[in-house]
Amino acid sequence: MAEKNILVTKSNGEKVPFDAGKLRSALQHSGARPEQVEEALQLVGQNLYDGISTRKIHQLAYRVLKKRSHHVAGRYRLKKAMLELGPSGYPFEKFVGKLLDAKGYTTLVDQVVQGVCITHEVDVVARNDSEQIMVECKYHSDVKRKSDVKVALYIHSRFLDVSKAWQNTQQNDNITYTGMVVTNTRFSDDATKFAECAGMQLVSWDYPKGNSLKDWIDRSGLHPLTSLSLLKKSEKQFLLEKGIVLCRDINNYTHLLQQLGMSSQKISKVLAEADALTHEYL
Repeated sequence: MAEKNILVTKSNGEKVPFDAGKLRSALQHSGARPEQVEEALQLVGQNLYDGISTRKIHQLAYRVLKKRSHHVAGRYRLKKAMLELGPSGYPFEKFVGKLLDAKGYTTLVDQVVQGVCITHEVDVVARNDSEQIMVECKYHSDVKRKSDVKVALYIHSRFLDVSKAWQNTQQNDNITYTGMVVTNTRFSDDATKFAECAGMQLVSWDYPKGNSLKDWIDRSGLHPLTSLSLLKKSEKQFLLEKGIVLCRDINNYTHLLQQLGMSSQKISKVLAEADALTHEYL
């Protein structure tokens, strides 16, 4: 495949040379066995054509993994799973809260917080012994959507109002107050430039390097419910509406799977897939 002069089309329309090594790395990172990696690479190679979309390439690779190992397939489609945490942004907010819990913070989701000037609806408030963070979560169902500089400017102004109130009421010199925006897609260049200048934290799917949303998920081992390849889209939506956002929690809600009309055999398979995703890091 490396010898073929093939250009692939990214989600933003940019055309770049096909990189078999990058695809191999993604497959290996998902936990695919060597023979599964080679089978996926072979299938992709047989279907390459100039201008093929990255989405089509990942669909081909996912087809192999789903056939061979559901939990590996679930890990491989993580980026797509994050896009399915909708249609409202609340499941994404809850998921971000769980990730911050795993990082050692105590979190509250969907809070009304009094600023100096006005009250604010805050997606997540996270606190540990040295830091308190006001987190705004920007969920997008379309991978092409970016959070632009207007988002960063708006959230920063809200944070300034909230942080002044925190400083006035909490009187704790040991606490640092931070504003943060987390998105499941990406930020515009101007947004990241402004945030760096203003001292604001931005976290997107792949930014900042080494501490991105993807890194948070990898380190915590927490996978969204939408990673489960055995569930239909409508079944995932039903469970999200019930407030379930993590694979690891589904074992406590088998009665909801029964409400969906699943057979005992399918329920067992779903629980096994969720367990495999959950315990892969233990």
